[in-house]
Amino acid sequence: MAEPVRLPARRAGPGGLSTHPARLRSWAVPIADRTARIASEVFAPAVLVAALMLVTGWHAGEQPGVSRWWGLPGALFAAGLPLAYVLRGVRQGRLSSHHIPEREHRRVPLLFGLASVAAGLVALVLLGAPRDILALLAAGGAGLIVFTVVTHWWKMSIHAGVAAGTVATLTAISGPLALIGVPLVLLACWARVRLSAHTPAQVVAGAVVGALIAGTVFPALR
Repeated sequence: MAEPVRLPARRAGPGGLSTHPARLRSWAVPIADRTARIASEVFAPAVLVAALMLVTGWHAGEQPGVSRWWGLPGALFAAGLPLAYVLRGVRQGRLSSHHIPEREHRRVPLLFGLASVAAGLVALVLLGAPRDILALLAAGGAGLIVFTVVTHWWKMSIHAGVAAGTVATLTAISGPLALIGVPLVLLACWARVRLSAHTPAQVVAGAVVGALIAGTVFPALR
């Protein structure tokens, strides 16, 4: 009789986990995907814009007689209302996700966001908001115009644009120390490529455009 074929034993790694390459790959893929999904939510445009508005408003409040809470209405117009519009579209079935993965579905939400920012800018000018908040709204509006135009032909990454723009804005406010946020921008870009939401070219273009607009328009108007 032929002797039975014996398969090579798989060595157990720390904690009893197999170190077989195929098994390791099966563990690594879900971890990378989960990390990318979490990063996409944490660095979602609405989250970053709202946080940036609050930080900018708090910084503006260092001036005598200026409230530290001007960032709240800024966040409402720049992030809250646009996000509410998108979530309503998801509930109604017009949009597949709050990230709007389909390029052709992005135009109307972007236009709504632009209208919301414009309305907020007018309202906050009339209410006497500090220049930093007004400059940030104007920079956001400029970015929305560029992304809306480009999105007609190409799905440039808004995640990357807002992440890079956030770091550029914080650098204008706080100085070079804010550049420690650059690795987080890279993480956001990696996450969008990892999830096949964008190509590398789309995230690079989005990051460059976002950084350029925030790094020029915001400092010029504040």
